[in-house]
Amino acid sequence: MNLVLMGLPGAGKGTQAEKIVEHYDIPHISTGDMFRAAIKEGTQLGLKAKSFMDQGNLVPDEVTIGIVRERLNKQDCENGFLLDGFPRTVAQAEALETITKELNKQIDYVINIDVDQSILMERLTGRRICKDCGATYHLVFNPPAKEGVCDKCGGELYQRADDNAETVSTRLSVNVKQSQPLLDFYQEKGYLRNINGNQDINIVFEDVRQLLAGVKQ
Repeated sequence: MNLVLMGLPGAGKGTQAEKIVEHYDIPHISTGDMFRAAIKEGTQLGLKAKSFMDQGNLVPDEVTIGIVRERLNKQDCENGFLLDGFPRTVAQAEALETITKELNKQIDYVINIDVDQSILMERLTGRRICKDCGATYHLVFNPPAKEGVCDKCGGELYQRADDNAETVSTRLSVNVKQSQPLLDFYQEKGYLRNINGNQDINIVFEDVRQLLAGVKQ
């Protein structure tokens, strides 16, 4: 099965990606991993990507698309793949359509983990980190035994600057604006399936499994 996974920050996309690749034995292909692998292998496109990344610049679409093409051509993708972090734009989605046609494949589903923004705010602003040992907590889902104190080392817990409500709200707004055209594109194509991500992670995965039960393997 050939899948694209989408979701806003805090939606639990990473957790579901792990469960999907383990259960269906398909490779998890994230943009970052692709870039790192291409750079490590020293491919022409990998070296091009590195030159942009070293300067702190975004990797141009033509390079990113080329690296995706190379990655999907590898043997471990013969029986399917899970794309995560690509495509990010309609132009990239159109390029992916071309790539999959070249490889005689097609996208089965674009799975969007859909979570209410109020819940995303709670998830993203609740994180606390120990100043001393770096242990991570969450005020709702994984609270420390004593408020503000690390269970492991007794260090002080703090909230990262990018986890405060104002920053998180801005980040979510930017992501919604960027992702909506892509969701609309896949809705029109008939690939998009929204999964209710407000639920427990195991129930979310059960919904994903029910969706994928109809895909030929």
